Amino acid sequence: MNTATPENAKITDSIPEETGDRVRLKKQLGLLEGVAIILGIIFGSGIFISPTGVMIHAGSVGVSLTVWIMCGMLSMIGALCYAELGTSIPRSGGDYTYLFEGFGPLPAFLYLWDAMLVFVPTTNAIMGLTFANYVIKPFFPECDNPEQAVRLLAAAVICFITFINCWNVKATTKVQNVFMFTKISALVLIIVCGGVYMYSNGFSKFMNPWQGSVTDPGRLAVSVYSGIYSYSGWNYLNFMTEELKNPYVNLPRAIYISMPLVTIIYVLANVAYLAVLTPHDMETTKAIAVTFGHFAMGSFEWIMPLMVALSAFGGLCVHIMTSSRMCFVGARYGHFPTFLSYINVERYTPTPSLVFLNILSLLMLFTSDVEMLITYSSIVEAFFTMLSVSSVLWNRWKRPNINRPIKVSLWIPITYVILSLFLIVLPCYVKPFEVGMGVGITVLGIPVYYLCVVWKTKPVWFQNSLKHVTFTIQKLFVSAKEEKSEDIWE
Repeated sequence: MNTATPENAKITDSIPEETGDRVRLKKQLGLLEGVAIILGIIFGSGIFISPTGVMIHAGSVGVSLTVWIMCGMLSMIGALCYAELGTSIPRSGGDYTYLFEGFGPLPAFLYLWDAMLVFVPTTNAIMGLTFANYVIKPFFPECDNPEQAVRLLAAAVICFITFINCWNVKATTKVQNVFMFTKISALVLIIVCGGVYMYSNGFSKFMNPWQGSVTDPGRLAVSVYSGIYSYSGWNYLNFMTEELKNPYVNLPRAIYISMPLVTIIYVLANVAYLAVLTPHDMETTKAIAVTFGHFAMGSFEWIMPLMVALSAFGGLCVHIMTSSRMCFVGARYGHFPTFLSYINVERYTPTPSLVFLNILSLLMLFTSDVEMLITYSSIVEAFFTMLSVSSVLWNRWKRPNINRPIKVSLWIPITYVILSLFLIVLPCYVKPFEVGMGVGITVLGIPVYYLCVVWKTKPVWFQNSLKHVTFTIQKLFVSAKEEKSEDIWE
């Protein structure tokens, strides 16, 4: 890892395609692409797997729907805070950049450390597993999917989407624009079929909405995490601020358009699920959309696994694209090896970062237990999201005069921080293993930071080893570019 930020890795507020001999990410994402990125990540796999986790820990129809509404409101409050952060610090990197600017390099490094080792590759693995499960399920309708087949297909789709992102950003966003409407169509189909089913069969499943409600605060907090996972992604457009045209206008507009739409669709989708399925059905199924289609769609039930698979594919595509920029920016700051900050001059994509995250995502396929992965990653991510939102309050105090095109009321970040604190503490006794793993990996990042970033007088053998690795990677790409007689890497 770097011990200092190289001169060609400086961050500026305005990033052109090229400045002299320096290569930059292109500003090529407009409002539609911004909305598509947010909806593309949120409408990924979550709404087709999280309702099971919410119901398991909520226990009743009433509590389940309350959790979904609360998660939408909490996400909207957080998104408003990120609108201020994104317009007052208009640089790529999202949470990493805000933590670096607000609290210094150590919290920012720990976020990057956890992001790379926990919630980014875990989310990629969850989306890949969801895609694989829904593709394979029609071939095994009466039994569980073969675990090895699910993992292999998930690995294949993660590698394929990584290749697409390495090839061309515009191609990725075009694919995402198409899949965004596919995802919304799938959810609209669920809502319509649920409404028709409820009209034909009555409202019997909503007669006693609070029967069986869970009152344990820890379990309710875990149910909120399952819901929050479905909403996760509302902050990912901030990772790509440098590639967004007119970010002062398009970033907040994309948030304001996306979040209310997501909340309404998610609540209606869960009403549709609950109109067709009993709480027991929702708790026991591993593919809730397939079970829903079986009861509500008759001979057309095959449509549902196809549309869910496409939705997970699109969500994975845009998640890989946005999360790689966080790794890219971390390398520019000197917290990750320099080669991760390289950009392909022809493609204008951070190829090394994409490949690096691809490898980590494949390692997360060691398990196919999606619920465990969701809890494990959501708790860690929620902690750093809370820190990022708290940086709004810190910057108001320490940096009152910076330009803030958007300025939210103080009660908004304060409310988010207080609610997040409760949600982080309460699950500790319900899910001690997942919480312990998250805390352990985070704490492990502290000695890594001081060893690899702060300690500048490293032994010669250590520095030479790192330089050898970097040189080998550089040479790999240089060999390819020399065949074309042009420079591809800076």
